[in-house]
Amino acid sequence: MIEPSGERLQKVLARAGFGSRRLCDELIEEGRVTVNGEVAELGRRVDIAQDKIAVDKVPVGVLPGLVYYLVNKPAGVVVTASDPEGRPTILDLVPTTPRVFSVGRLDYATEGLLVVTNDGELAQMLTHPSHGVEKEYLAEVAGEITPLALRRLREGVEIEPGLVTQPARVAHRGDQMVRIVIHEGRNRQVRRMCEAVGLTVTRLVRVRIGPISDNQLAPGVSRLLRIDEVRALAEAAQVSPRRERGR
Repeated sequence: MIEPSGERLQKVLARAGFGSRRLCDELIEEGRVTVNGEVAELGRRVDIAQDKIAVDKVPVGVLPGLVYYLVNKPAGVVVTASDPEGRPTILDLVPTTPRVFSVGRLDYATEGLLVVTNDGELAQMLTHPSHGVEKEYLAEVAGEITPLALRRLREGVEIEPGLVTQPARVAHRGDQMVRIVIHEGRNRQVRRMCEAVGLTVTRLVRVRIGPISDNQLAPGVSRLLRIDEVRALAEAAQVSPRRERGR
């Protein structure tokens, strides 16, 4: 009798960080694991190059060699693979192998957190507009931070003709600091939002991506994301955020 090809599902899940093979067996027995949208059974074998595996409806990256870095980008670093002007790039802040790319962008002057990976499926989930993963920023601004300006930012502002931002969560953090949480990822969005209400951003730092933050990570430094952090990012991309007014 020819044994079905592929790897045993519990082995694949264990390698992906879901615990021992026995624990992974329990996940399968509880009906929490699907392969290509179908609930998996014990003994199932999978082709990791083709099959889509999910736990609790959250896709699982199972290809060998996947890496996930959290990088604290300083100002003056470009988020590209190379720069014709010779400026430092985001890839200078992570190991040279394997080849990776940034998930989304921050402009040249903006600081803060970026995910860098070679997992294309997770990258697409985190950046696709339909998923709307939260990004939190601290903006130091010049100009008067009025209640009207904050209300307009919360409700959505026109940043170019016919283009109005979605509602955001906004709070005045004292002095000239504003906390802004958005679900979109338009080019220079926070800066343009502030400009629309008469504020000029003098410093901008992204401090959170979905559930991931790290105030101990120094500028210019990267670290590997833990397995639970990778799963939390994937889960955040699967759950539609509440489009509530900022407080």
